[in-house]
Amino acid sequence: MDESPNLPIKLQGQLLIADPSLRDGFFNKSVILLTDHHYEDGAHGLILNHPTGQTVGELLSSSKFADLANIPIHLGGPVGQEHLTFSAFWTDQDGNLKFTTRISAADAIKHSQQPGALIRAFTGYSSWEPGQLEDELKKQAWIPTLPTSALLASYHAEDLWSDLLRGISPYHKILAEAPDDIFLN
Repeated sequence: MDESPNLPIKLQGQLLIADPSLRDGFFNKSVILLTDHHYEDGAHGLILNHPTGQTVGELLSSSKFADLANIPIHLGGPVGQEHLTFSAFWTDQDGNLKFTTRISAADAIKHSQQPGALIRAFTGYSSWEPGQLEDELKKQAWIPTLPTSALLASYHAEDLWSDLLRGISPYHKILAEAPDDIFLN
């Protein structure tokens, strides 16, 4: 009997919530928007909840960037941290989250003039080789979930991880509220 191969999963546009067991420091309690995901090419994403404490105005002081000066900068991942890029988030008429990433400052300014758009600045991004993310998902290192329009109302700070985790199930709520060191409980 010929068994059919596993069909490749496609998670582009979904959120990856780091499992509490993923404590490597960099991805600890991360929420990643998966911006690209193809089994043959790998995956790319942006960590949404690691603000650097800096704003665009602190890095780009030219008056042509004045409209972006107060936008917080987030650490998008360990790859390409020397580059500052922008992303825009909005919802369509059906309330589905839409986004465009790695856009220029000029495009970010254009998007910022659209009602309801959220603009974020990122240094770096997250990346997986072909098959790597799938392997991590099999090991349950990530919890995939669909984003909602509520993501636009969030500041995207460290508490985004626990807020999203609490909304998945009662079990995940327990994980979200557990101390970092369970032996201190």
